[in-house]
Amino acid sequence: MPKNTPSSSDPQHYFSESPQSASRRKEFAVSGTDGELTLSTDTGVFSQHGLDKGTSVFLEVMAKHDCVPIASGSFLCDLGCGSGAIALSLAVRYPECTVYAVDTNQRARDICRENAIRNGLGNIVVLSPEEVDPAVRFAAVWSNPPIRIGKAALHDLLELWLARLDTDGTAYLVVNKNLGADSLSQWMTELSYPTTRLASRNGFRVLEAKRN
Repeated sequence: MPKNTPSSSDPQHYFSESPQSASRRKEFAVSGTDGELTLSTDTGVFSQHGLDKGTSVFLEVMAKHDCVPIASGSFLCDLGCGSGAIALSLAVRYPECTVYAVDTNQRARDICRENAIRNGLGNIVVLSPEEVDPAVRFAAVWSNPPIRIGKAALHDLLELWLARLDTDGTAYLVVNKNLGADSLSQWMTELSYPTTRLASRNGFRVLEAKRN
């Protein structure tokens, strides 16, 4: 892991398994084409102050993007769900699909689960990465991936989860352009997931990677 990159064992960081920081809940709203979602977040969880800029850009771009149709009953994934802004948005957009909200952080999973119940979304399954059946294949993966875990760890993470895309599956990622969005796009393409840039806005790239 690169120097000065927080360790995944750091109990104060959003990708730690069990944050020890004192709880300080905050509420925020996510607006979409089908109405508004109200979510809680907390310290020790990614975007602890509300909807972060990257996820905001991502959801705005995806709301307008004409995605390939997804069959009812398909499995979808929000990788690194945090408090669940992407997972809940997916669940609203695809009500007849099952959304896997996946995060290493126990506090994030608890909050994501609460947020799903609060918004009346029964098609979300919240799990740790280890709890996801390796046989499950996803029609789509949406993610604001944990860039700050370090390049090598991020590559390992994405290589594992991109391999879980279905035959015609697609991954959509939002990455800060100053934190390696373009090099990550090239790496995924070389990994046999042809990647294109859907949008570049407010310092972030929204990337589309297809299973080749």
